[in-house]
Amino acid sequence: STWSGVPSGTTNHLWSVTFIHSDTGYAAGDEGTILKTINGGTTWVPLSSGTTNSLIAICFTDANTGYVAGLSGIILKTSNGGTTWIAQQSGTINFLLAIFFTSQETGYVAGEGGTILKTTDGGATWENLSSGYNDFYSLYFTDASTGYVVGEDGIILKTLNGGNNWLDYSGVTINWLTSIRFTTPDTGYVTGGYGSIYKTVNGGVNWTALSSGVRNDLSSVYFTGKNTGWVVGFC
Repeated sequence: STWSGVPSGTTNHLWSVTFIHSDTGYAAGDEGTILKTINGGTTWVPLSSGTTNSLIAICFTDANTGYVAGLSGIILKTSNGGTTWIAQQSGTINFLLAIFFTSQETGYVAGEGGTILKTTDGGATWENLSSGYNDFYSLYFTDASTGYVVGEDGIILKTLNGGNNWLDYSGVTINWLTSIRFTTPDTGYVTGGYGSIYKTVNGGVNWTALSSGVRNDLSSVYFTGKNTGWVVGFC
């Protein structure tokens, strides 16, 4: 019901945040910024990323293992809760804007120029699954095989086989789509430019426009249950 500002300790833009449980969380941002909290966000301490590249997306697969991705194709991995970060060989210089892991070993990153990369060995190597489309801003998997990427010009792609092939379900909008989230294997939501929110109940085959009541660009969507969700965006 109320929100309070907390000191982050940095003036750099922060692009992504994730919590592994109620007390421990991480944020990533410009100039290689990675921050960690162990008290539910009351205080944040900087971690040494070893890079000055902007870090756009962050995720953790367990209490110790996490990944960040960002500009110039950078992917970093920690195996000790953020104490040290090791650069992974992504094989691309494109900006990486989204990251999602379906297991300890298998994960995906997506970004500029239709880039989609996949690892099956915990980030040691990355396979290029490039789609040939425009920029991707978000990706989400509902199980080990079924996933989605969304992005520029209303692109919506779906895979049923872990990224080997992608079905094109674009066409519902020409607005950029910035975030995607599913609450069940079939029911999902995307948000994007000019207040766009769309919902599917058949696994992305069809999408219905929902009224957000605003014309502001919406940058992220998140659901805590089947019926309760939030969208955030620009003022």
